[in-house]
Amino acid sequence: MNEYLRFLVTLTAVLDPFLAVPIFVAVSAGMSRAQRARLAAAITVTVAAVLAGAAVFGEGLLRIMGASLPAFQVGGGLVLLLMALSMLNAEVGGVRQSEAEARELERGGVSPVVPLAVPLLAGPGAISSTIIAAQAGGAAHITALIGCVLLVCAVLWLVLSVAPAIGERMGITGLNVATRLFGLLLAAIAIQTMADGLRVLFPGLA
Repeated sequence: MNEYLRFLVTLTAVLDPFLAVPIFVAVSAGMSRAQRARLAAAITVTVAAVLAGAAVFGEGLLRIMGASLPAFQVGGGLVLLLMALSMLNAEVGGVRQSEAEARELERGGVSPVVPLAVPLLAGPGAISSTIIAAQAGGAAHITALIGCVLLVCAVLWLVLSVAPAIGERMGITGLNVATRLFGLLLAAIAIQTMADGLRVLFPGLA
């Protein structure tokens, strides 16, 4: 249960629904309530599908890449740490979204589902966290992880569904405070993930 609870906390911090609130509000400004609801549902389903796929096929992907789990833990932990540092500055960060991608989204050159769901939410950090967590067991473990993914995605859908109200009530400062708190939590998780991988790669460090 501790492992699943840690995964829930990690995934919630990585996705950070509050970070997506101002972006979601901006891209859905001209939409009706029904259109915003459909967009929130499409984003949530996309995120759930990507992360569930990572849980199911992650082990096979590592085999194809020829990467060991400890090496992936170090690499994934580094990605999480970079994301955490951006979140501590209340910024999206280049790991989630480049400046060119942000400008393209602002111009309306792409569907909001693609940059919002992937890579802003279900990006390298969330995918690597899911793959790392999926290596610990068999089918029952994968099923439990997918259940955790669906639970976090339900929270994401709820936040996006009421994003305009959250934006108005919390304001930019409130959203930034929430993002910084998630960033602090994610930094600790990232360092622990890297440490677990380094101990296996370099036993002398233990």
